[in-house]
Amino acid sequence: MRAHLQGGLLNIAQLARNIGVDAKTAASYLDLLMDLLLVRRLPAWHLNVRKRLVKSPKIFVRDSGIVHALLSIGDMDALLSHPVVGASWEGFVIENLLTVAPETVQASFYRSSGGAEIDLVLHFPDGRLWAIEVKRSLTPKPERGFYAGCADLNPVRRFVVYPGTETYPLGKEVQAIPLRQLAGLLAEEAHKEYVVTGHPICGVISPLT
Repeated sequence: MRAHLQGGLLNIAQLARNIGVDAKTAASYLDLLMDLLLVRRLPAWHLNVRKRLVKSPKIFVRDSGIVHALLSIGDMDALLSHPVVGASWEGFVIENLLTVAPETVQASFYRSSGGAEIDLVLHFPDGRLWAIEVKRSLTPKPERGFYAGCADLNPVRRFVVYPGTETYPLGKEVQAIPLRQLAGLLAEEAHKEYVVTGHPICGVISPLT
């Protein structure tokens, strides 16, 4: 069920009804999957920006290969024609980026009732924000909601991750960037933190290997 709902907002009551158990049992199942590092709960941005914000977290099965196996997606053609393809790519991007990000970075997503939306917000300890949109298109174009979210949060860096190979500007301080390159930038941030604090670096030697 979670594979079918990849990247969706958590609604425990609906999930419980779908699998025929009570909400408490469904919540305990989900907690167990998170403890086993199979599922990631991406919290909603919660700091006050004087907006009505979505509060429910997004839920991702962390391994995109498991998502595809659970949905009986056996090859690339089947994936590209499946409704989960966009959510699968989003989960794959988020998981890889958070694997190499500094441990002190807080990750969330941003969504307001007015339509502003950012797929991934990285909040660094010094107050910097990075806004990251995930697009599967080779000609990515940020939607109006992303620009609105950036206007609300004023991030210092704004990226659109796409499955291409070149980095180039999209205008309005937004940069299109391949996943590998953005993972490299976060690995550099993690290394800087290690040099300053001595905290161990996790997964920054060879991102996306």
